[in-house]
Amino acid sequence: MRIYIWHGYLLRGTGSNEYTQALARTLARQGHDVTVFCQDDGSDLDLAGAAVRRPAVPGRLPVFVLDAYQGMDPALLGDFAADEIAAYVAAQAAAVRAEGPADLLIANHVLLGSPVAAAAGLPFVVKAHGSELEYAMRGDATLCAWAADSLAAAAAVVAGSEHIRSVVQELVGFPADRIAVIPPGVDTAAMRPRPRGDALAGLIAESRVDPPNPPDAHDERAPDGGNADRLAAFFAEGDPVVTYVGKLSREKGVALLIDALADLPARAVIVGFGPEREALEEQAQRLGVAALFTGPLQHRHLRQLWPLAVASTAPSVFPEAFGMVAAEAAACGCPPVVARHSGLAEVAAGLDRFLPDQLRLTSFASGDAASLHARLAAILGLSDTERQTLQDGCRAAAEALWSWDSVARRIVAAAQDKPV
Repeated sequence: MRIYIWHGYLLRGTGSNEYTQALARTLARQGHDVTVFCQDDGSDLDLAGAAVRRPAVPGRLPVFVLDAYQGMDPALLGDFAADEIAAYVAAQAAAVRAEGPADLLIANHVLLGSPVAAAAGLPFVVKAHGSELEYAMRGDATLCAWAADSLAAAAAVVAGSEHIRSVVQELVGFPADRIAVIPPGVDTAAMRPRPRGDALAGLIAESRVDPPNPPDAHDERAPDGGNADRLAAFFAEGDPVVTYVGKLSREKGVALLIDALADLPARAVIVGFGPEREALEEQAQRLGVAALFTGPLQHRHLRQLWPLAVASTAPSVFPEAFGMVAAEAAACGCPPVVARHSGLAEVAAGLDRFLPDQLRLTSFASGDAASLHARLAAILGLSDTERQTLQDGCRAAAEALWSWDSVARRIVAAAQDKPV
């Protein structure tokens, strides 16, 4: 099939970006002719031969959370005038049409994916990621009505969890029988358990090839400069390490992790970028928590990092569509510990199916640092045999429940109205 993927942003750094990169690569490996429309040139990514096109943005870039985009002027979707957003949609749709006909267009985010896809005039499905639903559409009747109108021609909406399916129905009224719940995928061949020595050597080697990122010209979307030496020194200290991977924003609840670690015999590697980084660094210093902030890392780093950690946390206090990093950590044999709500709770439920009762330690009460503290303390207190059983169960869950090959095939099947 000739398949187009429209994504309004980059192909790295955040959940929907990484999702798009992985989906494009998987579909191309499956033999489809894939073209991705996004704001990333993809030149240094393995997309398995998928083509990349970068449509022009005629003004500001509509986003759901304000971040820096090099050479662009991002603004919140709700702040756009009707004519300004219409010009954006028209330009994106024109770029898709200019590429010629396709059998399927996969459009990311209910807004602005569905208006762009509808205007492009191709058979399409829309992947709901969650950020557009909660940060932009909720409470805005105009945006919800626009989304409902745009989705009318969609073959299906793809939701990463039952939670996101319920939110799409709540906000847009899209028929339940046309919403396919297909969790995001994990590259279980790349994301796998590794011996500690191999993982540490691999992490340091990957960090050494990162481009320079000096403080006087710092790019928050790139790994920090000097990470190789900093990581080598950090892991040489030997105490157990807990990780966080994701946005450094208030909604992600990273402050809860730092609070939870305040009197535990463990340290943290905190991966990501965002407006709360400085405050989180100050909090860790104030509480005496040993925390290494690395900036964002790519999958080539993370597949080496997670096997070195005793747990990986997802403490978000805001609804999440799924919990991609939790599933990826599990594939590496690193037990996730996630807030028990929205799509994160569904990840924990999947993991629990593969764990004995006494090792169901993969979720904690949302917003409760004491509950997270208790879970991490329990994991730190496991015997070697119990820890291995926990790690093996997490890996088994990832292999059985989440793999990119099955995700891609199910999305194509949903577009063709086939059982998924």
